Amino acid sequence: MFGWEFPPHIAGGLGTACEGIVKGLAYNGVESIFVMPSASGDEDQSATRIINASDVAVENFTGTVDEFLDKVKFIHIDSNLVPYADPEEFSRMVEDERARQLKDFRITYGQKYKFSGKYGSNLLEEVARYAMVGGTIAMQHKDEFDIIHAHDWLTYLAGIAAKELTGKPLVVHVHATSFDRGTDDMVDSRVFAIEKRGMEAADCVVTVSDLTRNIVINKYGIDPAKVVTVHNAVDFSGRENMEVERGVRDKVVTFLGRITFQKGPEYFIEAAAKVLKRTRGVRFVMAGSGDMMNRSIKMVARMGISDRFHFTGFLRGADVQKMFALSDVYIMPSVSEPFGISPLEAMRTGVPSIISHQSGAAEVLKYALKVDFWDVDAMADDIYALLNYPALSHFAAVQGYDEVNELKWNNATAKLKKVYESVLNRQ
Repeated sequence: MFGWEFPPHIAGGLGTACEGIVKGLAYNGVESIFVMPSASGDEDQSATRIINASDVAVENFTGTVDEFLDKVKFIHIDSNLVPYADPEEFSRMVEDERARQLKDFRITYGQKYKFSGKYGSNLLEEVARYAMVGGTIAMQHKDEFDIIHAHDWLTYLAGIAAKELTGKPLVVHVHATSFDRGTDDMVDSRVFAIEKRGMEAADCVVTVSDLTRNIVINKYGIDPAKVVTVHNAVDFSGRENMEVERGVRDKVVTFLGRITFQKGPEYFIEAAAKVLKRTRGVRFVMAGSGDMMNRSIKMVARMGISDRFHFTGFLRGADVQKMFALSDVYIMPSVSEPFGISPLEAMRTGVPSIISHQSGAAEVLKYALKVDFWDVDAMADDIYALLNYPALSHFAAVQGYDEVNELKWNNATAKLKKVYESVLNRQ
């Protein structure tokens, strides 16, 4: 299994999902080796064996670098975009960059590469190098696994390399697509190309919702027969019922997630302003970080609600659970959300939740209130109702808790095990 992050060091929901999946698979009798670019050593390895790609030197299984790259049908990726270059200068720069990359790959051969494991400016180059190391790891352990499982586009090239070098079948897991990270005209063509290539090379494509399955089929042209939905779940291992001391008497409405276009922060702020016109006994919390954070802070100031709004920055681990425990309402107003684990975590803590119809979680959550992300009037009405009608709030909290209690990773990964068995039987 190829991943990019794993708790406790995570930047979003992908690492949390990976942990839930390997634990659920272990419960269902499936052993896994989890490969990641940069492990810290404090990861929980009770359910999986973690291999740190930064500890593995690229080995020569084929003879030459060129032969290796050709064997895995590898692509060099230029991650350095330079604006305002004329055609001749740009052409020269591209050729120089290709020569530099090939030289770097030759140097890397037989040596270790220290991955950051982050999402920095050289991300595409790390993805490319990860494919080379991934191929090496797959060859070193080819007698220890039956199937290859790659999570999200960051690991698809590693999955393809492992498949080409070992002949083992490949499952790719789509947690999000380029179309979830922006509008159609904002799609990064380089990332799209990797996504499409991974899906085409896979023996089976697993999506986290039917919403994402439709995108994979219609936007990437993938055969519907090999695209299967396995909804995400939530880990119930002793994190609920956290006792916290509240410093304010006001009710608390929480947005928790990346502050990016995809997550709909501006719609949350607009709805908050509408609620505050009807009642002042409420505070709004935006927990997270992202490229729209400064814009959101300015929007809050411009609307004159700064005294009722709090920005916490990025939260992880126990701080996330504490934030849920302090909340009276949780809201996920995502413009496009492949699934969305956070409302499940909130409902597990007994917090009534509001989610957008444009989320995969809306397919499985009956007792979360649902609105269209753009309908800020309906969003404000739902927030106001949950804050001011105790019977409704209690009903949503109790029924929601019981509902997510059934959405366990053990059940989700039982479906995933059947996917594995189906792929292996076809082989």
